[in-house]
Amino acid sequence: MNKNDYTVPALQKGLQILAMFDNKCRKLSQSEMADHLGVSSSSIYRIIQTLCNMGYLKKVSASKYELGSQVVSRGFSYLASREIVEIAAPYITKLRDRTSLSSHLAVRDGVETLYVFRALALQRVSVNVPIGTRFPCHITAMGRALLFGMPIMELEQLYKGQRIDGYPVPSPQTLPDLIAMCQQEQEQGWCRHYSDDSSALAVPICDYTGETVAAMNISGPDLIMNKEGLQERLLKELKSVANEIMLEIGGSYKTVAPSNLDDDKFGPVS
Repeated sequence: MNKNDYTVPALQKGLQILAMFDNKCRKLSQSEMADHLGVSSSSIYRIIQTLCNMGYLKKVSASKYELGSQVVSRGFSYLASREIVEIAAPYITKLRDRTSLSSHLAVRDGVETLYVFRALALQRVSVNVPIGTRFPCHITAMGRALLFGMPIMELEQLYKGQRIDGYPVPSPQTLPDLIAMCQQEQEQGWCRHYSDDSSALAVPICDYTGETVAAMNISGPDLIMNKEGLQERLLKELKSVANEIMLEIGGSYKTVAPSNLDDDKFGPVS
């Protein structure tokens, strides 16, 4: 039996209709769709109505249609459902290769930061946190980046009954301190944390709804991280890579501009 015998003509036409729309062709009439398919206008009427009823097409005037919300939401839901580690790993590895500094990926589990991927530094002196390590969110740069976008009331509810003191400064010692630090860091678009002669810079990774779903960092010994002018260059690289990851999952980070650094001129940090 020929494999074409299994084709469902109505479904095929419906998918072909959806495929007609792109950034150059945003609205089409029923007759235009029919002409494109080489069929009569009346023969696709029921297909178009079905697509409208399901939210895949939307009638915007007496004769014109455009893609409906279901096309966008279903597409982005699929992108967002892909494992964040699978998507982010090659980009984080690329960041490590470009800078020779450690880079990690983490997700939030309650008030804890859970490390789910790392690209080991190429330097002899490095900061490498094993996968599966957990830290309180408020004491790390990645942890606070994971709190980006969270309303104050939600943040207060999250930390209700949680003790956050007992960790050395610059970790916040009270909830008001944490809220103030989160607001300041969110305004600047990134976090930095100092600990045990090392530093980490971190930014959030957001999905298509704008929700923070992960965070990534770049970290190294203060001897390297405190070099004059280096932080600005590292932040550009970090934000640029985060933006690439977010494009993969349908998200966006408006404060991130693509890095304009020349690959050959930047090179590994030494």
